[in-house]
Amino acid sequence: MRIPFTQVDAFADAAFGGNPAAVMPLAAWLPDAMLQAIAAENNLSETAFLIPADGGEADFELRWFTPTTEVDLCGHATLASGHVVLQSEPGRERVTFATREAGMLEVARDGLGYVMALPAYPAEPKPLPAILAALGLDRAVATRWHPSAYALVVLDDEAAVRALRPDFSALAREGDVLTIVTAPGSDTDVVSRVFACGAGIDEDPVTGSAHCVLTPYWAERLGRDSFTARQASARGGWLTCRFDGDRVVLGGRCVTVIEGVFLLP
Repeated sequence: MRIPFTQVDAFADAAFGGNPAAVMPLAAWLPDAMLQAIAAENNLSETAFLIPADGGEADFELRWFTPTTEVDLCGHATLASGHVVLQSEPGRERVTFATREAGMLEVARDGLGYVMALPAYPAEPKPLPAILAALGLDRAVATRWHPSAYALVVLDDEAAVRALRPDFSALAREGDVLTIVTAPGSDTDVVSRVFACGAGIDEDPVTGSAHCVLTPYWAERLGRDSFTARQASARGGWLTCRFDGDRVVLGGRCVTVIEGVFLLP
C-alpha cells in the first residue's frame, strides 16, 4: 500500500524552522494500531491523517498522532494539513476539517500564509505546585488550568522563559498535560515555551493548541483582541493570534520540505 507523504514545517517562514508535521491523506481509516505505528515510524511531534468527509458538512475528517498517542487537538498539524490541501488545489481559498474531539476546524489563505480557526480554551486560576517544581520554579505571576489538561504558567519576563531547564521526567509523571510557560516578549507581544512530556514530546517546537489557552489569557491582560507571539524553542516559530468569541484565529506560514510515498507492508 502506497500512502502519499508530505512533511511540512508549520509556523515557519523558511525550512528548518517552526514545527514539522507529516500529512498523510488516506482513502479510508486504517486500524488505530496501524495509524499509531505509522506515526511512531515518522517520529515527528505529529502525524496528521485525513480522509474525505461524507455528508458535505466538512471537506475532510482529520486525526493527529504523536509517536506514542492520539491527541484531541493539534494546531500545527492542522495548519500543515490545510497547507497541503490548498497547495494541491490553487483555486480553493479554504478547507474545513471535522475532528473527533475539537469540532470543526478551518484553514484559509491569508496573503503568503494562512489563518486557522481553533476552539478557545480559557483557563481558570489554579495552584500547580508539582508543575512549578518540575519546571524548577519557586513562584509564578499566575498559574491556570484548563480541564482538557492544559497547564498555564505565567512568568515576569522573556529571559525567565528562555532560561527554563525543566525536569522532563517529573513533568511526565503529571500525565498527559500540555505545560505552557509564557511571559511578555521583546520582539513580539508574547513569548512562550511548551512541554508535552506525557505525550512523549519533551519540548514542542511550535504549538498551535497551546495558543488556544494563551490567546484568551493575553487578550484579557493586554486589553486587545489581537497580538503577535513567538514560541521560543530551539527551532522557534512566529504566530499572529486573535481572540474571537469562542474561537482563536491563528496566523502563520508553512514550508513543504519533503514529498514522497510511505510504503505500508
